[in-house]
Amino acid sequence: MVGIIIASHGKFAEGILQSGSMIFGEQENVQAVTLLPSEGPDDLKAKLKAAVASFDNQDEVLFLIDLWGGTPFNQANTLFEEHKDKWAVVTGLNLPMLIEAYASRMTMEKARDIAAHIIETAKEGVKVRPEELQPAEAPKAPKATGAAQGKPGKFEYVLARIDSRLLHGQVATAWSKSVSPTRIIVVSDDVARDELRKNLIQQAAPVGVKAHVVPVDQMIKLAKDDKHFGGQRALLLFEKPQDVLRAVDGGVPLTTVNVGSMAHSTGKVQPNKVLAFDQNDIDTFAKLKAKGIKFDVRKVPGDSQDNMDNILKKAQDELNK
Repeated sequence: MVGIIIASHGKFAEGILQSGSMIFGEQENVQAVTLLPSEGPDDLKAKLKAAVASFDNQDEVLFLIDLWGGTPFNQANTLFEEHKDKWAVVTGLNLPMLIEAYASRMTMEKARDIAAHIIETAKEGVKVRPEELQPAEAPKAPKATGAAQGKPGKFEYVLARIDSRLLHGQVATAWSKSVSPTRIIVVSDDVARDELRKNLIQQAAPVGVKAHVVPVDQMIKLAKDDKHFGGQRALLLFEKPQDVLRAVDGGVPLTTVNVGSMAHSTGKVQPNKVLAFDQNDIDTFAKLKAKGIKFDVRKVPGDSQDNMDNILKKAQDELNK
């Protein structure tokens, strides 16, 4: 039997698993995997691996996931890459999709066959009243035409963000909708050398937006000679503040940096839930501030801004203990 993993931000996966059981009965070889606010990508990946290991048949696995480009999708996608000849991933999870997947397992033995079959049922499950509001055909997403936006012949830097998770759900949905980029550019030497991570980032880009991964030096070159990118609205993603400092020193014209997430590791202190610092990080932010860079400390656009000076002072106090 095909194993099914239901994965989501928060406890949505657990709730829809319970709903599916109420309608279709208890199911074997089905696991709900949740990403909680206190957890990171590595925690989720470990949960996904454990879920796969619990199945009777680990050759045929179907992932049903809430959101394309989010952390559950990204981590499932890393596992999928090693089994793409048999496994399948479907996003946009809803209850009709899950129930159809349960029913399909009774006659279908391949995860990929089930994935292809349940798409139409998932779409048909989205209905509205009054009926005249139901579109005859879903509108196609417009293609990004960079020349129609921004100043001709120049990048328009709509957001520069430090986020150790890089391109994930908060960026692919909330920030992309807020600043409307036509290009998402991950600026990282490490990621640029990693073909698997590059491919996953490109696949996680929202509809109508192109994603690229470039080393820091290449971003500096693009900033100095961007005449071929007329009107492109660029959202830059950095893993760490040191890369931002290199980019700014090299001539990338940033004035404000959004600080969204910095992962904890050995030797770092964590003054709040999402930001961790060592002395090098604190010193780097001081250098950026001295260059006139302002800091917008928010996970998503709707959050209130935190005070970076207060956060850094707290981090410094903790390091000095």
